[in-house]
Amino acid sequence: MAFSENSRQSLIPNFLYSSSLSRNMVDLERLMNKTPDLLSPQAIASSSPSDARVSRSFVVPAPSEPGRVEMYSSAFYAACTAGGILSCGLTHTAVTPLDLVKCNMQIDPAKYKSIPSGFGVLLKEQGLRGFFRGWVPTLLGYSAQGACKYGFYEFFKKYYSDIAGPEYAAKYKTLIYLAGSASAELIADVALCPMEAVKVRVQTQPGFARGLSDGFPKFVKSEGALGLYKGLVPLWGRQLPYTMMKFASFETIVEMLYKYAIPTPKDQCSKTLQLGVSFAGGYVAGVFCAIVSHPADNLVSFLNNAKGATVSDAVKNLGLWGLFTRGLPLRIVMIGTLTGAQWGIYDGFKVFVGLPTTGGVTPPPAAIESVKA
Repeated sequence: MAFSENSRQSLIPNFLYSSSLSRNMVDLERLMNKTPDLLSPQAIASSSPSDARVSRSFVVPAPSEPGRVEMYSSAFYAACTAGGILSCGLTHTAVTPLDLVKCNMQIDPAKYKSIPSGFGVLLKEQGLRGFFRGWVPTLLGYSAQGACKYGFYEFFKKYYSDIAGPEYAAKYKTLIYLAGSASAELIADVALCPMEAVKVRVQTQPGFARGLSDGFPKFVKSEGALGLYKGLVPLWGRQLPYTMMKFASFETIVEMLYKYAIPTPKDQCSKTLQLGVSFAGGYVAGVFCAIVSHPADNLVSFLNNAKGATVSDAVKNLGLWGLFTRGLPLRIVMIGTLTGAQWGIYDGFKVFVGLPTTGGVTPPPAAIESVKA
């Protein structure tokens, strides 16, 4: 696992730290102003209680910048959660027009034959406003998903690394990335599923509802409250491989970029370069994500659009080839851009609050042990 400057600092015992830098420096000055004779054993034995208090109160200032977030503290996980809200909520809302065309190509390929014709049909039938139909459930649903996805990923990655220990955490880091992201996504999709169901129905059935405010009660009245989670299992089928690929491939790609493509160590690279690496790694990871999760994405769109439909109905209607390929080119473009932007925003927010960007070159186990010793 990569060790940033902050993570190395966290290995120093906290009792050596003090947030009161000014008080510490005053104590240091008072201590240094004493003559060497006063530091002799005899002088120490006869020192006054006030002097003893000064000596005991002196600690080394924490080697961190003021206001920086301590790694793996509650503030760290809160920052990761906030970054996840921004990265997923904003990016998914921004690509609503692409998502709208993609969903309609999956549901009605006879009408929406290609990407250009799909945009043409939407523009003709619904006007410019139609391109952002369903943006509110998109924003709310994916903000909730992003909060859980990134916040719990950081938590589970640390949790599983601690269970494995430094040596095995470094040796089997990819398995930890996969396990951590899968655990986080199981939770995140429970938060996303109701909004995803309403979004797909609003986007693929013109006239069903204008948006979330009237679409949500109509959906519940038609399908029941449990109907909001009808697509949860297919959603897991789409999002689990997507997210596992997203995090594991991103961490691996970023590590390889810093190891083989960038001659300068990560901690010596500018923040702009580090964020560029995050975007590039995220875009490449997004292409892989789109391919592995696309069949389940077709299932989710079909089930949420057709009342009472089952998985077998979807497979029969779409066919195996259609299940894997219908709408795939557009989804590769959309997910690649989306994932790259998400990692850029997420790591940009982490840098803003004083945290290191995600990923980097993993030190060998021996180096980890020597740092901890």
